[in-house]
Amino acid sequence: MNAKSTNAAVVTRFAPSPTGFLHIGGARTALFNWLFARHHGGKFVLRIEDTDRARSTPEATKAIYEGMKWLGLDWDGEAISQFERATRHQEVAQAMLSAGSAYKCYATKEEIEVFRAQAKAEMRSPTFISPWRNANGGPEDQPFVVRLKAPESGKTVVQDEVQGKVTWKNETLDDLILLRSDGTPTYMLAVVVDDHDMGVTHVIRGDDHLTNAARQTLIYQGMGWDVPIFAHIPLIHGPDGKKLSKRHGALGVEEYRDMGYLAAAMRNYLARLGWSHGNDEFFTTAQAVEWFGLKTIGKSPARFDFKKLENLSGQHIRAAEPAALFAEIEAYVAVQNGPGFTDDQKRVFVEHMDILKARAKTIPELVEMAYFFLGIRPFIPDAKASQLLDIVSRGMLNRLTSRLRDVTWELENLEAEIREFAEGEDLKLGKVAQPLRAALTGRGVSPSVFDMMVILGKEEILARLEDVST
Repeated sequence: MNAKSTNAAVVTRFAPSPTGFLHIGGARTALFNWLFARHHGGKFVLRIEDTDRARSTPEATKAIYEGMKWLGLDWDGEAISQFERATRHQEVAQAMLSAGSAYKCYATKEEIEVFRAQAKAEMRSPTFISPWRNANGGPEDQPFVVRLKAPESGKTVVQDEVQGKVTWKNETLDDLILLRSDGTPTYMLAVVVDDHDMGVTHVIRGDDHLTNAARQTLIYQGMGWDVPIFAHIPLIHGPDGKKLSKRHGALGVEEYRDMGYLAAAMRNYLARLGWSHGNDEFFTTAQAVEWFGLKTIGKSPARFDFKKLENLSGQHIRAAEPAALFAEIEAYVAVQNGPGFTDDQKRVFVEHMDILKARAKTIPELVEMAYFFLGIRPFIPDAKASQLLDIVSRGMLNRLTSRLRDVTWELENLEAEIREFAEGEDLKLGKVAQPLRAALTGRGVSPSVFDMMVILGKEEILARLEDVST
């Protein structure tokens, strides 16, 4: 059968195995499937491939759900458990037996090992050739597996949307097992049956599955089913060009959530790992949905760059509306089990968000920027602030405090007064602003000193300066 028509209603899927966290590579695969489905007005479905009962856990399944929800990748309908569809997989294997596109193989593990050892010694292909392939019946009282009766000659061709035309000689493709001796379906069979039954039109996944596409194509053909359109995307590598792993840092989506990156920034960054739209680096999710296509996915592995992610996160923070950004902050604090905000803190936060977000790249940095009005004085200065508040600086701030008592409390007046004071002390502005920031916030980093002074007001500023001088 030919691949499905591109005119068919698009259905994509994400099919993670619940044996651990939602890997950043899996999240990128989910995003590409989601974007493609949403671009075409189609369906995006979620299937949990939990047939490995020894390694699949409810905790991992929950982590997948939470990671998908945090990323904003909503799926259509209920998530499907592959394990719960085992009976359907067995039915298909039986249908293939009846049609002659599969057979019962009674070869033992020891016999297969002997075959492969002999093939290796004779420098032949180790691909197992079952003596039961064309047998009429067998010892029904012995255990058997059900194998696909793959073609022995010719070629299997996959016209991949990313990799192009990929061809395998059929003699290199083995008669893969469809049902194990205990009757349980294998991954290869289950994936094909589930994708067919779910109406999947496009299988978008990592290129480590490319060889699977050839084997799975033979199962589709064995059932007389249309083969979906395949798109195998290169894997993500670390900055050193090697496959992304623990040595490169965070791997799970929840780790990036806990580090305080915006979900919009993660979607933006993950989309750019292997896909492009001209030279655009920063874009909204709506733009990604509008632009996304398989033809502009590259063939080379993308490299994960934390600095680029931070930069994009900062851009998304600056582009966000204050109320929406505060909602992200509240959600982050709730996940971290931090204290909530009072109504007054929320009001000040939203009202002055443009000042707070000017330098922040993550939500923790944003909250840190807001410490000057969230904290309770007298502050306990952090290490950097303590260094700035030495005896000389405290004396200088004491002299500045006397002058600030008579200033009309407006931004321009405050800036002019402090600049004039710095000149009178024969100091650069930074030598005054840095200890002043430390005194007002207890932190070495904050928004503009002048903006803070206006926001907090004269009475509070003078009180904080007096705390330092006592």
